[in-house]
Amino acid sequence: MSLHTLEVARPPLSPAAGFSPAIELENVTRRFLTPDGKSMTALRDFTMTVDRGEFACVVGPTGCGKSTTLNLVTGLARPSAGEVRVMGGPVSGIHEDVGFVFQADALFPWRSVLDNVAAGPIYRGLSKARAYEKARDWIARVGLSRFEKHYPHQLSGGMRKRVALAQTFINEPKILLMDEPFSALDVQTRTLMQNELLDLWSGSGASVVFVTHDLEEAVALADKVYVLTAGPATVKSVYRIDLPRPRVMEEIRYDSAFVEQCRVIWDDLRQEVQIGQQRTLDTGH
Repeated sequence: MSLHTLEVARPPLSPAAGFSPAIELENVTRRFLTPDGKSMTALRDFTMTVDRGEFACVVGPTGCGKSTTLNLVTGLARPSAGEVRVMGGPVSGIHEDVGFVFQADALFPWRSVLDNVAAGPIYRGLSKARAYEKARDWIARVGLSRFEKHYPHQLSGGMRKRVALAQTFINEPKILLMDEPFSALDVQTRTLMQNELLDLWSGSGASVVFVTHDLEEAVALADKVYVLTAGPATVKSVYRIDLPRPRVMEEIRYDSAFVEQCRVIWDDLRQEVQIGQQRTLDTGH
């Protein structure tokens, strides 16, 4: 693994300042059985650290184990070897400080926008009155106050993503895991949602791990970009992104520093993409 160190414009809280990292994966290997009973290794000797308040993006070839990494942090999967720690402690189950935004909508189709956003706080023991008060506040923050009584099927894709963000941030997660959350959106809506995410995150103090196939998205959002090898995945390189914050997605893509960082990281990532493609050709799947 190589570490490419650039100056970070908004340094996160670090262990040196008396805080343990938000997320630590140390020499993690993850194996599982395929349907035909064979052992498959998704991650091998995988090491990653995300400091508190840091926005990390993970990029790599298709099928290299990016989503597996998130499942280890949530506790939905357990390492076959190595250690996974969240907020300084070992992961032994689903951590209450972790929020997850999926690629597919995770909204209850039979509940209104208001009911969807209020569901988490109510489940966590908040009174119904207070939960709905908070829900209305978060719905307003994502610009959907006029749509409180609408149901998911009555909303556009971008609006559903706004509900999903409100549904997640209302629980005040210390760690936010995002698995290609905007990949199904059109380009214009995707850009708007990226801005929305940065605005919400900047005031939250949350640590983020954002998985994406879009290198430009990763560089535009992140403090740090992890490049994974073709599966079984390990960390090939880590790039610190020195673009200043706050960032406006419509503008940053024209910045010469942004273009150069994308070029450098793509030269690294392209090798792994080509390896993955060749494996697909060789195996036929």
